[in-house]
Amino acid sequence: MYDKYESPLGSRYASDYMLSLFSHRTRIVTWRKLWVSLARAEMKLGLPVTAGQVKALEDNIDNIDFDVAAAREKEVRHDVMAHVYTYGKVAPEAAGIIHLGATSCYVTDNADMIIYRDALTYLRNELLGVMANLAEFAGKYKAMPTLGYTHYQPAQLVTVGKRACLWLQDFAADLEELDFVIGSMKLLGCRGTTGTEASFVELFNGDTAKIDEMNALICADFGFDKCFSVSGQTYPRKFDSRILNVLSSIAQSSYRMANDIRLLQHDRQVEEPFEKNQIGSSAMAYKRNPMRSERICSLSRYLMADALNAPMTAGTQWLERTLDDSANRRISIPEGCLCADAVLRLAQNVTNGLVVNEKIVERTVREYLPFIATENILMEGVKRGGNRQELHEVIRTCSMEATARMKAGDSCNLLELLAARPEFGLTRGEMEAVLEPRLYIGRCPEQVDAYLSELRPLLDSAERTNPEINV
Repeated sequence: MYDKYESPLGSRYASDYMLSLFSHRTRIVTWRKLWVSLARAEMKLGLPVTAGQVKALEDNIDNIDFDVAAAREKEVRHDVMAHVYTYGKVAPEAAGIIHLGATSCYVTDNADMIIYRDALTYLRNELLGVMANLAEFAGKYKAMPTLGYTHYQPAQLVTVGKRACLWLQDFAADLEELDFVIGSMKLLGCRGTTGTEASFVELFNGDTAKIDEMNALICADFGFDKCFSVSGQTYPRKFDSRILNVLSSIAQSSYRMANDIRLLQHDRQVEEPFEKNQIGSSAMAYKRNPMRSERICSLSRYLMADALNAPMTAGTQWLERTLDDSANRRISIPEGCLCADAVLRLAQNVTNGLVVNEKIVERTVREYLPFIATENILMEGVKRGGNRQELHEVIRTCSMEATARMKAGDSCNLLELLAARPEFGLTRGEMEAVLEPRLYIGRCPEQVDAYLSELRPLLDSAERTNPEINV
């Protein structure tokens, strides 16, 4: 196993479930289930397929000789026909009716859509887990003042919980988009070489109602409501764009959150989990690098770039279909799903163990609070007869002086400077009375409560997990 390249998504990052879902075995088993479904429908609708043949296929769904299939594919250079042959070897009585009336895309495209549906459903549960963790975190810290930033420069106060709601809202938008994608998924059905169903018009002697019923039976076997209304040889590749787009959206939200955590960890305000025996650096033993958040950003960047593959494929279909989508799709969509799985596993782990260094947060607030309080001081000075424009200029010049002092390594003396100016008519004590952080967080606690209440029915269904990851 160490002598050949192995994708890190498989060896390090993705879940066992997702690796199994996109395995070659699952793919071929799904093909066989589709062949069984087709044979069963054809038998029910009067074609020359017997119950014994259907049972033979059903009994051998998992009886796959991959060596025989590989040897046959090497000979005929066609993966689907190699597996038709291999299936017929273990169910010889049904060999003559396997794939009756179908084209390769019957199994390849329908199997892909089934697997993609199951992958997106699994990712939905992981996404809900991240959201539930963030909701709990936001509720706990909804009223804890923290310094807000615009342009990564100190701004007005927010709360730790309100900031988490910004991340949460991004993920909620992803969930809404994901639910739309899952809800709009359809099968290709069994539509023939160019989507005309001509082979089945022949098989059913022109009875087109039976063709529709056959496709409805196949859809029902796999939990789908309908097929695409029209198709070429394949299902519309625009749908692949839709799938990768929503995965990209999840990556964007994850990147935003993880990057914010990296910035906050630099300031020692908020930290991702850190294991007792975790090593932060091979050379600098004291380091606590935000490596999980960094990994989220790294993988998310890959996933956002991966989403460019599907639009290029969708735009180059060459009338009813061209094969140049095949190799690309075998890589881009499975790896997109595996990557999204890895990102969400990491995001669950990080959000489940976020640490708020409350004293650091409080100290940072206190350091900048005199600047933040100047608006209230200005208003109070006006109430006492001061000129608003003149007071604003005094605050500006004193603030620049205090900032210069801080840049020189000294403490902030803004209030001292302002109290010394007679224009305000305020004493130092009166100015300090407005230095209460909770006066400057606005409606943050109320906003958090309202938003979490809005999400509560959805979050109550979340499966809370803390996945094991390779640190």
